[in-house]
Amino acid sequence: MTSMIRWNPLKSLSGIDRFPDFDDLVRNAFPRASWGNAEIAPDMRIDVTESDGAYKVKADIPGVDKKDIDISINDNQVAITAEVRRETRQKEGEREIVTERSFGQAYRAFTLPAAVSSDKAEAHYENGVLTLTLPKKENGSARKLKVS
Repeated sequence: MTSMIRWNPLKSLSGIDRFPDFDDLVRNAFPRASWGNAEIAPDMRIDVTESDGAYKVKADIPGVDKKDIDISINDNQVAITAEVRRETRQKEGEREIVTERSFGQAYRAFTLPAAVSSDKAEAHYENGVLTLTLPKKENGSARKLKVS
């Protein structure tokens, strides 16, 4: 399952805060660059387990409505897309000081070691956790034909 490794080049730099006081001074002085949202894209963490007959995938996607989750399965490739919406309601006279909750489209794709029977797959979403049960395709589906 080597294809499940994920690397985000901006993530490693986001933890470095060399001048926290300087950031506070200029936070509202300049508009945010359009590429600035790249580092706050939603993160989707997954766990994958395997039994004899199926794979089980658990994905953390907090703050998402069920209707905003899309799952596609193609043989042994699985893709999960979720739209994380941001609340825009602000009371008059209020201003944001810190915004750390990410929003936008979260996407995760990975390859499983064996093909999945997509017609028998199940998805359940509760308390911010998406659980996929992905039964493996049976290898013994070949049949012999009689020649008449």
